[in-house]
Amino acid sequence: MFPKELLPLFPWMAGVLGLVLGSFYTVCVHRYLTEQSIVFPGSHCPHCKGKLRWWENVPLLSYILLRGRCARCKAPISWRYPLMEALSCAWAVAIAIKFGPGLTWLALMAVGGVFLVASFIDLVLFILPDMLTYPGAVLGVGTGIFCLGLTWDQSLIGAAGGFGMFWVLRFVHMRLRGVEGLGLGDVKLMLMIGGLTGWMVLPAAVLFGAVAALVLAPLFKLAWKEQGPLRIPFGPFLCLGCMAALLWGGKFMAALAGKM
Repeated sequence: MFPKELLPLFPWMAGVLGLVLGSFYTVCVHRYLTEQSIVFPGSHCPHCKGKLRWWENVPLLSYILLRGRCARCKAPISWRYPLMEALSCAWAVAIAIKFGPGLTWLALMAVGGVFLVASFIDLVLFILPDMLTYPGAVLGVGTGIFCLGLTWDQSLIGAAGGFGMFWVLRFVHMRLRGVEGLGLGDVKLMLMIGGLTGWMVLPAAVLFGAVAALVLAPLFKLAWKEQGPLRIPFGPFLCLGCMAALLWGGKFMAALAGKM
């Protein structure tokens, strides 16, 4: 049991842990992209290979103090480091405020970790690794049932419905356009999302993700420097939509139903 006298401090404590985990997530993403172990070698600059000192490894603060550059070779530090740390912190605080300390918070922290690591890999490689989507599906269904109060049928129908809907969308797009418009990784990711939200809130997760994609698409267009058609990974937006749905999707669907 979390001490009652410390409850007002829990969101702050959650935020600090979120920053620390966010720093670890950046390591996971970088090591996956470079095909390195997440254990060895130790934290180092990817450009000059210099070992990072403790004060260069403080989440967010080090990036600010170093002005986004390596202390030795002055090479720029990737934007994904502070962004992932900040997002991890924000998620930890948001679910701490909504759910308080306990198993649900812990499970959703794990969910957020999978979402963040998968999203940032997708942003670079345009793939969602099976090593994240398959365990994520189990985590999603388990969290939905044992932590979020879903029944077995609500969670499993949500997982199957999300997977089936996106498989059909992918198939139809391939038949009509002859090119892949929706990756198979996105289809697998919907197992996790549907299991977390259940069939009742799944529409909100997909809607939130689609709106986020529409709003942020211009940023991808500005950053796109390669020749050829613009490619926008949908996985990060699906993850963002699910996270928003876990926080506000129930109220959104209830309000929507009340207006019908």
